[in-house]
Amino acid sequence: MPTEGRAWRHIVISTVNSWLPGDPRGFRAEDHKIHSSGDYKNPPPEGEHEGLHRYSRKLSEEAVIIPKNLLETVGRRIVKKLKEHEHRVLVVSVSITHSHWLVELPDSIPAIRKIVGQCKTAASHSIRERLPGRVWGRHGSFKLVDSQEYHRKVYRYILTQKDAWIWSYKDDDEHIDLEA
Repeated sequence: MPTEGRAWRHIVISTVNSWLPGDPRGFRAEDHKIHSSGDYKNPPPEGEHEGLHRYSRKLSEEAVIIPKNLLETVGRRIVKKLKEHEHRVLVVSVSITHSHWLVELPDSIPAIRKIVGQCKTAASHSIRERLPGRVWGRHGSFKLVDSQEYHRKVYRYILTQKDAWIWSYKDDDEHIDLEA
């Protein structure tokens, strides 16, 4: 059960240019005027919006890839930032192009955007000597976790991310004291 005035959220953030319009894994434009017929679980037909994706890649710089040796630093900084502001965190994963969190946050999208932004900034600053410049894309996904079944499903999903650094509340977090 979430604390009053709060809600559990499945947060997903991606690195800059790692998921562009027309992506073969599926996509939704910010205003939802254009979107694919599928998603990453059930990809759209091959070639759907291929021209848009090619055009998007042409206009965009290379995708930001977080080196594997920095995933733990990024993840620990996200967890530390969330805990500094007393948000309950159950699980966080960080891969080379995105991060998933299951966290209890205020039940307000503007407040969530601010908190996620603070976490992105803190995580970027923790690695900026080794990965300068902007790391995270502008937006993210803040899905409401509104049932126990969905809560368990999201927890397991994040906990079993492949090729990712993963932290869960069950881990000993005494060593999360990072500088910065």
